[in-house]
Amino acid sequence: MPAGESTSRLILRAVLIVVAVVLVLYVVYLLRRPLSWLVIAVFVAIAVSGPVNVLSRHMRRGLAIAVVYVTLLLIPVGLGALIIPSLVNQGEDLANNAPEYAQDVTDFVNENETLRNLNDDYDITTKLQDEAEKLPSKIGDAAGILRDIGIGFVNSVFAGLTILILSIFMVSGGRRWIERFLETRNPEHKERIGRALDHIGNAVGNYVAGALLQATIAGITSFIVLTILGVPFAGPLALVVFFFDLIPLVGATLAAVLVAVVTLFVNFPVALIVWVIYAIAYQQVENYVIQPQIQRRAVAVEPFVVLVAVLFGSTLFGIIGALLAIPAAASIQIAIREWMAYRREVVVGPDDSAAAVGSSRGAEAPT
Repeated sequence: MPAGESTSRLILRAVLIVVAVVLVLYVVYLLRRPLSWLVIAVFVAIAVSGPVNVLSRHMRRGLAIAVVYVTLLLIPVGLGALIIPSLVNQGEDLANNAPEYAQDVTDFVNENETLRNLNDDYDITTKLQDEAEKLPSKIGDAAGILRDIGIGFVNSVFAGLTILILSIFMVSGGRRWIERFLETRNPEHKERIGRALDHIGNAVGNYVAGALLQATIAGITSFIVLTILGVPFAGPLALVVFFFDLIPLVGATLAAVLVAVVTLFVNFPVALIVWVIYAIAYQQVENYVIQPQIQRRAVAVEPFVVLVAVLFGSTLFGIIGALLAIPAAASIQIAIREWMAYRREVVVGPDDSAAAVGSSRGAEAPT
């Protein structure tokens, strides 16, 4: 074959590969929404597979799946029924009492010389009182705002139901699909892939269960503290703490800041000081006591990897991506670990690899 013809074929092949990659990326971009739903459904299926497996020991698997998913649907409905009426009533009270709160802020500013000088320069309290007096008249606009977001709410419900249906199919037939896939592999690969998938399932399930337990503890303790302080939004604020605590790294801090803003208007500055002290102390206890105890069975992921995963996940899928970032990083870490172990066995050989592992463990043993 002439050298020129060989070179032209290589160039043509490279061009075709680049074009194929571009087309695949474009198709992925077009399908980014259903693909994101599929990814979320996978993690939901893995998360609920634990309770389903436990219940299936005492009843038929189909009934166990139905019980778990009905419970999963009833939780937000129950929370909404308990919190939304109270939230609406307290929101109206806040709007009606806003002028009084603004007057309290004005009185506090006037009693402090530094703040009084700043207020004289920028007239902050007058603007605050003007906006507070307008707030009660704007309550009627809430219906119009709710109408405007109605379409978005319907789309969110449709997306949620689609994800739940996908996850139900995965839970009911996922194990069968995995077994069929493993049957197409040779025995060596079958064992390794099966072990990796089991580890990934355990890691994701443990992480999700641990994160929910950790957020529940944060929400309950926050509700107790806010109730003691007399904060009128204790229930809704505790729910905010619960959901934000699910977000790795920054969620608890963001929730503490939001609650601190509310405490500015409740027995200032005592309530604010008490809440700040509690938030700082609780986050230390959560980071060094609660979280390690809850997540000790899950795969350990380096803090740098956690931060990068959260940034990537939130950019790709928003809040849901941030929630799924750590289990996704743990899954990738397990897959890489199994692949590297396989490569070592291929290059070094299983006997030499086992001997090397044994010698390294002996060298690490204390003398």
